Amino acid sequence: MLNLSPLFHTEVEDSTLLKNITLGDAECEFILEAKEAVRKQLRVGLPRLMKEAGYEKEAVPPRFFTQGSWAYKTINAPCHLPPQQADIDDGAYLPLSFMTETGRPRAASQVFFKAAETALEPLVKERGWKLVTDKATCIRIVIARSAHIDIPLYAIPDVQFEELRKAAMNNYTLGAQDEAVIKAERDAWTALPRDKVLLAHREEGWKPSDPRPVKKWFIEEVDRLGEQFRRSVRYLKAFRDWQWPTGGPSSILLMAAAAPVFDSRDRRDDLALLDLVEAMQERLRKGVCNPTDETESLTDRLGKDGVEDAIRKLKQLEDNLRGAINASNADQACQWLINQFGSRFPHAPERVKPTTATATVQAVPAAAVASPLVGRSQAG
Repeated sequence: MLNLSPLFHTEVEDSTLLKNITLGDAECEFILEAKEAVRKQLRVGLPRLMKEAGYEKEAVPPRFFTQGSWAYKTINAPCHLPPQQADIDDGAYLPLSFMTETGRPRAASQVFFKAAETALEPLVKERGWKLVTDKATCIRIVIARSAHIDIPLYAIPDVQFEELRKAAMNNYTLGAQDEAVIKAERDAWTALPRDKVLLAHREEGWKPSDPRPVKKWFIEEVDRLGEQFRRSVRYLKAFRDWQWPTGGPSSILLMAAAAPVFDSRDRRDDLALLDLVEAMQERLRKGVCNPTDETESLTDRLGKDGVEDAIRKLKQLEDNLRGAINASNADQACQWLINQFGSRFPHAPERVKPTTATATVQAVPAAAVASPLVGRSQAG
C-alpha cells in the first residue's frame, strides 16, 4: 500500500497538489490592489452619480464586504485558461433609503447598476480591463486573463449602514491594527439583520439575499472539522475544474455535500479525500440543500443529468484514488491521479511512501483543532 498524502499537502516539499493550485504571491498582490482600486473608484464616483440620478438624501460612499472563495480561503488558481478564471466577489452596499425613496424598487436597482458601471468606466479604461454588464446579479470586471472581480450590489437598512460607516471611519482614524476597532467593524456586520439585505437584480429589481450566513457556516465547519476539511474542499474544486472546463457542480454544492460526511485522517489527506468522495455520492443522490436555507435545493439547480454526471465522475475519482493507495507501483499511482486532477498533481513517485494496511487503519480521524482567529474580515 502507498501513502500519497505527501503529494497532496506537506509543509516541506514545493510540488504538491495544494501548492500547485494556490495563487502565487504576485497574483494575490495584483488581485488585492485591483480590488482596492475598484473600491476606491466606487467610493469616489458612486455618491456623485447617485446624486445626479436624483437621490435626494446625502449621497454616501458604499460599504464593501468580500464574500465567496476568497473570503473562505478556498480560492484556487484556474485550471483551463480559457475559460476559467479566479473569481473574487466583493459586494457593494448602499442604504435601503435609496431603494425606497423613489417608490420604484425596480427602477432603483437599474439606477444602482448604471451609476456603479459609469463610476467604474474610467478605471476600467485606464487599466485596460473589461467591464461585463450582462450578469443579472453583479457587475463583472475582467482584470486579467486569469481573474475577474464580481461586484454584487446590495441595499441594507439605513441604521445598520450608519453603524458600518462609523465603524469604518474609526478604523481609518485609529488604524487597522487596533483590535477594538476591528471588532467594532466586525460586530457591525454581524448585527445586520439577515432578512433586510436586498440584492439588486437587473431584471427582477431586488431579491432578499445575504452572503454572510454561508460564509459564517463554512468558517464554523472549518473550526469544527479542522484545516484538513478546507484542504479537501480545495482538492474537490481542483478535481471539478479539471474534469469540467465549464459547468460542473458549484463550489457551494461541493462544500454542502462534503461537510456532513467529512472525517479527518491524521496526516493522511489521501485517505480523508477517499472517504469523502465515497460518501458524497450518496449525499448527491438524496439531494443537497443550501446549508443556510433548506428551501433552496443545490442539486435541483444542477439538474438531474448534472447530478448523475457528478456522481459518475466522483466514482471514477474514488476508484482511481483507492487503486492508487492500494497499488504497489508508485509511478502508476501518480499517473492515475494525474488523470483525475490534471498535470497540477505532481508526478513524483520517489516521494510516495510505502505503508502497511495496519498503518492505514491506524490513521484514525484526528481531533479537530480550531483555526487561529483572523485579524479582520475583508469588509470595508
